[in-house]
Amino acid sequence: MTKQVFIINGSGGVGKDTVCSAAAQSWKVQNISSITPILQVAKAAGWDGTKTPAARRFLSQLKADCTEFNDLPFRYCTEQLQIFAENDAELLFVHIREPEEIERFRQAAGVNCKTILVRRPTLEQARGQLGNRSDDGVAAYAYDAEFLNDGSLEELPAKVHDFLQALIER
Repeated sequence: MTKQVFIINGSGGVGKDTVCSAAAQSWKVQNISSITPILQVAKAAGWDGTKTPAARRFLSQLKADCTEFNDLPFRYCTEQLQIFAENDAELLFVHIREPEEIERFRQAAGVNCKTILVRRPTLEQARGQLGNRSDDGVAAYAYDAEFLNDGSLEELPAKVHDFLQALIER
């Protein structure tokens, strides 16, 4: 199998990590997020790890500031892409929220990179906007595919497998 990169996105709580865990039942998966290095900075600034609306705004703004200052999130993702190229993982999931950063990483990753938007309409409608650019702007990108996370956890591994297999074969 050729290594495949998936940029995965969706607003908070729609099940992106659950989709990645389900994929790991069929493939060797590496799962990273562009926010990872920002979380370390946020903790040093006093963030307690709770993802409240205020904390989400803080993390979103901090990520934007770190991107502008020294491109930390993008550098982290490209370093992880290199690690993926050298390890035995088959799929790399890269969580990126901002449309311009999705496109930039997609270009860096090359031809074996596809984009996925995970949706969970009942949750998204009930919850509404989360009040930050990163969560609320996820639909502002033309994704290669949309995964509808609307079934049971028992059905998820098979649904994810079929969805990803079809996307890989495209």
